[in-house]
Amino acid sequence: MGFMTEHFDGQDAWAAALRAHGRRVTKQRLAVLAAVESHPHSPAESILAAARAELPELTAQSVYVVLGDLTDLHMLRRFEPPHSPALYETRVGDNHHHAICISCGRVEDVDCAVGHAPCLTPHWDPDAKPMTIQIADVMYQGICQDCQQSQKQTFNPPLQINEK
Repeated sequence: MGFMTEHFDGQDAWAAALRAHGRRVTKQRLAVLAAVESHPHSPAESILAAARAELPELTAQSVYVVLGDLTDLHMLRRFEPPHSPALYETRVGDNHHHAICISCGRVEDVDCAVGHAPCLTPHWDPDAKPMTIQIADVMYQGICQDCQQSQKQTFNPPLQINEK
């Protein structure tokens, strides 16, 4: 394991967390956790490719099983942007949200609103049975600055200078 240790900065922490959740520490689980940690907001296919860099014999099936299990344990967070496969991240335990560029698909974390958070105060219909809200999952959609810049360049071509 000596050569792998430098790739997994949090390997000891991941191992301790797996044990705390009653899971054995396996190469497969550590490879998946490291892949998600270094490639947050990635779909399973990208996680598989990244994990195979560490563990070439890793199967797609084992990655899907590990992703599902670690998500159920709340060691990973899975979220589903519109028109995209599910994405995974290791940032768990807080109520953060995501902003997604509708042009290139880039995902950024957005911290939860502090102070009065209107998203946690729903308006209930008169015939509804109100609940105590614990988590609000907000998905911001917009166009990132890089895409805005490239669109400006596309839509505003430079003036043509006609030489005579």
